[in-house]
Amino acid sequence: MNAFHRRAARVAARGIAVPAAALAVLAIAAPLAAAHTELDVSSPGTKAALAGLPPQVTLTFSDEMTQKYAKIAVTGPDGESSASGEPEVQGRTVTLPLESGSPAGRYTVGYRVVSADGHPITGSYTFTVKAAGNPSPSPRAEQSADAPPTPAARTAQADTAGEESSGMNTSALAGGGALALLVAAVGAYVARRRRAGHGD
Repeated sequence: MNAFHRRAARVAARGIAVPAAALAVLAIAAPLAAAHTELDVSSPGTKAALAGLPPQVTLTFSDEMTQKYAKIAVTGPDGESSASGEPEVQGRTVTLPLESGSPAGRYTVGYRVVSADGHPITGSYTFTVKAAGNPSPSPRAEQSADAPPTPAARTAQADTAGEESSGMNTSALAGGGALALLVAAVGAYVARRRRAGHGD
């Protein structure tokens, strides 16, 4: 092989080596891109509707988190923070305690955390806490007006009826006595008139 042929072979080898190196870089970078850290599970979940505010918000990520850079904020419907402490990291899970007396309404969870390999993750979502319902009426309040009276009520009604009947009897007796007196007076008057007529 002469010098010209050897020079051409070296140029061709360089042309092949460059794409091979590029493929090696891509092969290393592809798994890194596929291993992108993200939020796996949240509690409460996105757009959840709850009967009351939970004791804490829990976020679970696909990789382990770093305590130093874990930031979570929960904002209530009044625009105030509902957190009662600081975020706590345990492996892939980050938790934030919440105030139990926070009002009903929509809550926004915002987070910015950094995984153990230095990858930052940010995001937000909302959930809703329903207002407490009206208290149930007591069984006595629910009793219908047409319900049969209790024994005590029947006794009271009987006493009342007896008093009314006694009052009516007393009135009748008084009326009858007055009528008898009137009849007697009229009779005495008629008798006197008759005696007076015979005397004449």
